[in-house]
Amino acid sequence: MTTCASSYPRKTVLVPPLSRAGNVALIFAASLFIALMAHVRLPLPFTPVPVTGQTFAVLVVGAVLGSRRGTAAVLAYLAEGLLGLPVFAGGAGLAYALGPTGGYLLGFVAAAFLTGLLAERGGDRRFASAWVGFLLGEAAIYALGVPWLAHFVGFPQAVAMGLLPFIVGDLAKALVAGLLLPIAWQWGKTDSA
Repeated sequence: MTTCASSYPRKTVLVPPLSRAGNVALIFAASLFIALMAHVRLPLPFTPVPVTGQTFAVLVVGAVLGSRRGTAAVLAYLAEGLLGLPVFAGGAGLAYALGPTGGYLLGFVAAAFLTGLLAERGGDRRFASAWVGFLLGEAAIYALGVPWLAHFVGFPQAVAMGLLPFIVGDLAKALVAGLLLPIAWQWGKTDSA
């Protein structure tokens, strides 16, 4: 029996589901991408929270792989760091994950899920909706990261040290991601035409 191309399921995210082994390899590769981007880092002298490429990677991984595989990639990344592998921006192990920046790490899980879910619904195909989706992903990171940091430094200091200095950079990261995903979809259309 032959199957025509139109009978295949429509791609819901940029990288469609693969075989089980393919998905596992993709999730592992995505976790390594997040780890690599965590080391693109600019420490700031007034806060324990550095500027990193990590958030950009988490948002893109969520959108490209979808909510389930994107979340799995972030969970794999966190497991690697908890096991002591040097994948986090400033340390490794349980003590680091429970430190001042631990809430941001948990926020990555929520952000990957949210951006993946929005991408599955077509939110990554146009710039405006992609940018809003990535901003919502950033907000999810802050929603968990800032209160966690507040346990260490108090809420006003957490906002001053863990949110305000990063707004412009995160707007720029969301802008870049918001531009890249619709472009990638357009390339995908030309390749399949």
